[in-house]
Amino acid sequence: MSEPRRIYSVDVFRGITITLMILVNNPGSWGYVYSPLLHAQWHGCTMTDLIFPFFLFLVGVSMRFAFVKWHYFPSQKFHKHLFFRALSIFLAGWFITAYPFIRQDWDWSTFRFMGVLQRIAIAYFISGMLIIRYDFKKLMPVIIGILVFYWGILFFGGSTNPYSLEFNLVRKLDIFLLGEKHLYRGYGIPFDPEGILSTFPTIATVLIGYLIGGMLHTTKNYNDCIKRMTIFGIAIIVIGLIWGIIFPINKALWTSSYVLFTGGIATVLLAILTWIINIQKWKKPFWFFEIFGTNSIFLFIISGLWTKTILAIKLNLNGKSITAYNYLYNTICVPIAGNLNGSLLFAFIHIIGFWLVLYWMYRKKINIKL
Repeated sequence: MSEPRRIYSVDVFRGITITLMILVNNPGSWGYVYSPLLHAQWHGCTMTDLIFPFFLFLVGVSMRFAFVKWHYFPSQKFHKHLFFRALSIFLAGWFITAYPFIRQDWDWSTFRFMGVLQRIAIAYFISGMLIIRYDFKKLMPVIIGILVFYWGILFFGGSTNPYSLEFNLVRKLDIFLLGEKHLYRGYGIPFDPEGILSTFPTIATVLIGYLIGGMLHTTKNYNDCIKRMTIFGIAIIVIGLIWGIIFPINKALWTSSYVLFTGGIATVLLAILTWIINIQKWKKPFWFFEIFGTNSIFLFIISGLWTKTILAIKLNLNGKSITAYNYLYNTICVPIAGNLNGSLLFAFIHIIGFWLVLYWMYRKKINIKL
């Protein structure tokens, strides 16, 4: 099998995305967070709302390079590889949800079935099945079909307010198939932002990434490739914004307008990074992010396990029992920087800590792939 070619700007973009993920997932206190580091309450898109689609976009870009070794042939060996990799990522998501396994308040009747890794696994598997069978010309109609179909099914399957939190079809279907007790409750009512139906348009996000990966993989002229990427990216941003007037940009529903808007931003940013790194040869300033671009799924898992571990540990502070998470924030970060900046400092400490772990793995050439 031929080895996949690597594009440094892709690794750097992945590293930037992972860095932002750690930043937004680990504030010292959710009561003190700068607004760009929070998700939009419902419709709309903040910087934080770009992180997950960026990661899925990069999954698609990477698939273009990784699938070279399969010669784009749907062999039995390929299907086995695709299935077991998707399964391992999906089960890793369940592992994080279930951890820690021994708790007094544990109740399997409220176990959340869906989640970030589960969504990545499903989108990866279905996208892989499409990519191995269809060329670029056939994938574009597939993307358009997914986005238009999703728009239609949400519009006709909802109520008089089909894109609202309470009455959208995504929530209805999840309640019917999974039950209210197995859904995320961060919105105040049972609603899963990684629901079953809303995972369907994430396939389009992966496929857009794959198309952009194809541009980079086959190009003989980076200047020309960057121009085409930029034009394509700006075009789908504009289409997403226009579509968003009637089908709102919404991460929780992963609306079709959101797919195009975020996919366009990802494309333009990757074009800019490719120009800076591959044309201008400014590689060294991005070395920090290169480290974060390695072992990305592994880092997601250990960061999730670490957070749940320190949330489960109880410590005493001034006669009051608090979690180790709050203890570190209140005893280290708040005295140094206050509540708001201390919360940000807490997140930066996690960025440095996890970077050191990945740097050690990088030096030891340890690469963990699920």
